[in-house]
Amino acid sequence: MTWDWLALPDYWYARLAVTRLLAVVYLLAFLSAALQFRGLLGSRGLTPIPRFLARVPWRRSPSLFHLHYSDRAFAGVAWTGVVLSALAVLGLPDLLPLGGWLGYWALLWVLYLSIVNVGQIWYSFGWESLLLEAGFLAVFLGPAHLAPPAPVVWLLCWLVFRVEFGAGLIKLRGDPVWRDLTALHYHHETQPMPGPLSRRFHLLPGRLHRVAVLANHAAQLVVPFGLFAPQPVATIAAGIIVVTQLWLVLSGNFAWLNALTITLALAAVAPVGGGPVTAAPPTWFAVLLLVLTGGFVVLSYWPVRNMLGRGQVMNRSFNKLHLGNTYGAFGSITRTRYELVVEGAPGEDGPWREYEFKGKPGDPRRRPPQIAPYHLRLDWQFWFLALSPTYGRGWLPRFLAALLRGDRHVLRLLRGNPFPDAPPGAVRIRMYRYRFADRAEHRATGAHWVRHEVGEFVPPTTLDDLTSR
Repeated sequence: MTWDWLALPDYWYARLAVTRLLAVVYLLAFLSAALQFRGLLGSRGLTPIPRFLARVPWRRSPSLFHLHYSDRAFAGVAWTGVVLSALAVLGLPDLLPLGGWLGYWALLWVLYLSIVNVGQIWYSFGWESLLLEAGFLAVFLGPAHLAPPAPVVWLLCWLVFRVEFGAGLIKLRGDPVWRDLTALHYHHETQPMPGPLSRRFHLLPGRLHRVAVLANHAAQLVVPFGLFAPQPVATIAAGIIVVTQLWLVLSGNFAWLNALTITLALAAVAPVGGGPVTAAPPTWFAVLLLVLTGGFVVLSYWPVRNMLGRGQVMNRSFNKLHLGNTYGAFGSITRTRYELVVEGAPGEDGPWREYEFKGKPGDPRRRPPQIAPYHLRLDWQFWFLALSPTYGRGWLPRFLAALLRGDRHVLRLLRGNPFPDAPPGAVRIRMYRYRFADRAEHRATGAHWVRHEVGEFVPPTTLDDLTSR
């Protein structure tokens, strides 16, 4: 029996682009884990993995770390992922036989799944599940000598459809500013981590903001259906998604969400002329592809029900393997930006010095940096913390204690240490209202932000205060 009908040789270049770019995203994800885990998740981190493993069984969080955990073991997993990802960027898996390809990409997926499933609040973002679902499908794309399998190409298109259409629906159903086209009057200023150009986007005329919101609705609610149309419509639809994602890259820092969405959209691109001569899948692999397709048809029930239901939720994994997820972002828009400024002093009476973070706003004169597609996990959590103190439950007291002890792993998560010689005797957190400086203010002062103190978020606190609770 021939399995030519399962092959899409014209999508050879699409498969090449998807796998190489996906490897880049994996590289960033593993690098982020390797460089940040000790302060966040290590044995003495803010939410230690050993404590998590002691109370959460394997069936609720499948991970290699249930077999054994140590900070050295976590570092080994993360740096192994970095090396394997880097070799995948260079094309090593394409030199392997089909079985070797399957094992290589499956190992990447298992390693990152093991990290995400013990990552707790630091790994609670939609792009973690998106990377895992995309990485799982990449296992079945096959090496360069094999024609790209049609079921996997369509499943990748279905994945990017869920990302875009789910995001479009949650906006339309959620905050009324998306329906009256005023969302971008606020979004660039209040988004979790603005980028270098966010202020310029914010200061664009209101009419352009409305046009951009309307274009966003079209790109997310209409264009994704074109991914399943015959060529060249599918390629055009993918191109529009890529352009809109590049706009998001320029206007803010959303970790690797945009890079990964662009990667997935490229699965629908089939250039004129096809690709090199390739073989059809062998019988055993063809059967595996059909089983994979049937499995994802079943898994799709939950995200489809979520998208069609009135109570749509964003970024939900319906199983612990993070397959068949639902996606979406910014169903509601914050109107006012609040920032938490962390300060330390030799004693409770001051003088107070500010801790600067690597990405989140602090010094009003500092231009917002370009961080994406890298992910600064502590900075993001501070944005949520400014919305509600409940987001700091479980880790904020440990963070303050780490500053008071001068914990080097936690301090490495910050831009600098204002107390290089000895830890502070007290710390506090003050809340400020931030807004972008207008053109006149920027010319006069050079500041990118204007801030006004709102009040005290955490009063002056000593190590004795924290240990006595």
